[in-house]
Amino acid sequence: MKIYSKLTALSKEYQNIVVALGMFDGVHIGHQSIIRRAVELARAIDGTAVVFTFSNHPMSVIAPIALPKQIGNNLLRQRRLAEIGVDALVSIPFTKDFAAKSPEEFLAMLKSYFAPRYVVTGPNYTFGAKGKGTQRQLLREGKDYGFTAEVCQAILRDGRPVSSTRIRALLDLGNLAEANDFLGYPFTVVDRVIHGDKRGRTLGFPTANLAIPDERVMLPNGVYACEVVYDGKHYAGLANIGTNPTFEGCNRRLEVNIQQFNQNIYDKVIEVRFLGKLREEKKFNGIDALVAQMHRDKENAQSYWRAIE
Repeated sequence: MKIYSKLTALSKEYQNIVVALGMFDGVHIGHQSIIRRAVELARAIDGTAVVFTFSNHPMSVIAPIALPKQIGNNLLRQRRLAEIGVDALVSIPFTKDFAAKSPEEFLAMLKSYFAPRYVVTGPNYTFGAKGKGTQRQLLREGKDYGFTAEVCQAILRDGRPVSSTRIRALLDLGNLAEANDFLGYPFTVVDRVIHGDKRGRTLGFPTANLAIPDERVMLPNGVYACEVVYDGKHYAGLANIGTNPTFEGCNRRLEVNIQQFNQNIYDKVIEVRFLGKLREEKKFNGIDALVAQMHRDKENAQSYWRAIE
């Protein structure tokens, strides 16, 4: 998948473009249905499947105080889109100038840069200043700009549409199984490893440390069974979310012990897939009690790890 960080005249590079429009935060099962439809249409006309989106959430510009926490960062979105079969991702900054575009200016921009044969969206997609452009306008006026619009139906769970908003709430509550069902894959963090206290290696459980940005939704504190992907290889893992209360003065972070792994991966990107919660975070009376519990955590994680073998 080729990635573009600014508006580019893709119509000069590719033929028969099909564009999927949306933020696709988390790339959940509803998003996946939209993107897969775009890929399907592109393959049927020997064309190119393109996702057009923004590198920052529009609310960060329009109403920062109302900005929702993000399920995934741009790295996660890139990986998920590539897995689905998207050929090109156009992810540009959302700016005040862009926010001021009328719906008609937005449609003219699509025609100018992409000349799409099809445009695919979900039922709640809006575009143009103050979100005045709707899927009805796409369906009604698409032909005037050279494309056919398709609006995919929402994917329902418990009679209600799957949405990023519902998934954020599930993750906040720690309902990992239901969140994973809505996502269509295990809740995942993709980020660069940062330096930690190097305490884990002295305990026999070295960890890769990942920051938890304020703008990122995260599961409640605790210990989780996980799968770790690094450099194309998959490993079993134990993930701790929290402040490591047995030791004073730790910021909230994600620490991952990767099984059967011994590499220096500082500043490298890893993918952490959360499979199930093992226990709450706990303050132990001493290092021996902590290490004994970590060995029990490893045993309790075996059933999750067997499922990914």
